[in-house]
Amino acid sequence: MVKSLNTEMAHTTKGTWFREGPIYGNIMVGDKAFEFYNDTKLQDYVQIPWDEITYVIADVYFGGKFIPRFEIRTKQNGRFRFASRKSRTTLKEIQKRIPRESLRKAPSFLAVLKQGFKNLFRLIVKKN
Repeated sequence: MVKSLNTEMAHTTKGTWFREGPIYGNIMVGDKAFEFYNDTKLQDYVQIPWDEITYVIADVYFGGKFIPRFEIRTKQNGRFRFASRKSRTTLKEIQKRIPRESLRKAPSFLAVLKQGFKNLFRLIVKKN
């Protein structure tokens, strides 16, 4: 049995962890860590202490009305992508526990295309 790092839970909701495929379970935001536990397999869990998180990047659409998923980047173990039924409230609870500058908005599809064309143009100009 996995022991929780948190002593009290501030927010609990159903969620999905995107590893190789989607893993369904419960997302728990507590006083000491962000935790995800699988519904069926107990060995599929993630516990991320608040001091280990470097960035939380959210995909934001329609001016912040729709947030389908978010990504947590850590100092040691890399990237973890999650989606929850209540992503907005989950991110608000996370915001209370990490510094404001650690929350980021993911670039939009058009911003990624624009940056790609700029880089391609710079490459072409640099070769000539």
